[in-house]
Amino acid sequence: MPPADVAPTDPARAADVPGRLLTSGASADIYAVDDDRVLRRYRDGRDVAPERLLLDHLAAHGFPAPRVDDASGADLVMEWLHGPTMLQALGAGEMSLHDAGELLADLHRQLHAVPAPEGWRPVGGGDAAPGPTVVHLDLHPGTVVLTERGPYVVDWSHARPATPDIDVAVTALLIAEVVVDAGGDYSQAARALLASFLHASDDSPLGALDEAAAMRAADPALVPGERELVQDAAVLIRTLVELTARD
Repeated sequence: MPPADVAPTDPARAADVPGRLLTSGASADIYAVDDDRVLRRYRDGRDVAPERLLLDHLAAHGFPAPRVDDASGADLVMEWLHGPTMLQALGAGEMSLHDAGELLADLHRQLHAVPAPEGWRPVGGGDAAPGPTVVHLDLHPGTVVLTERGPYVVDWSHARPATPDIDVAVTALLIAEVVVDAGGDYSQAARALLASFLHASDDSPLGALDEAAAMRAADPALVPGERELVQDAAVLIRTLVELTARD
């Protein structure tokens, strides 16, 4: 693979419209390059070198993250991971909530065994945060792809070095926000998923819950009404952890 500072030679990346648009996220658009590769292009023009460094590092440590074939400027060309997301599998009844919670906890466990790369800075920019390990900070059923080779974790735009508890706390909050959404259709299912995840997790979210809640509340990508759910979600997590501790 060419280094990240080499000018792109792939015509799909050089074109203004690189290929068929597959999806658009909060910060990036994903295009098909061919049957085996996709292009992730950040709309803010950020340098993808930190993300390429991280994904290569994760691959070297055996963690299931997408392979990077090329990187330049704001573009990452990666393998196309074929399969449903965990969220899609849950919706289709192809995976139980209990198994999903245990898988999320296991992916955290695997990830937090990976030391942060030396000199690595957060993917989204800014100074390196204290912490010995890699954290994803957006690991939930929508960012886990269930391939024939097993589950893979995608969307590393929030990743940084930190401690495991902040990662567990953010995932718990993301699920708990669905639970406390009174108008939501998936509240009861999310409660079961949250209980399974917390029970299976090696790390308690409580030590980092306030920091995680502040981070979530400050996220500019939250849609109207979501910000108001964060504190209620944090209260729910504290209650569930305390109840579990008494068992």
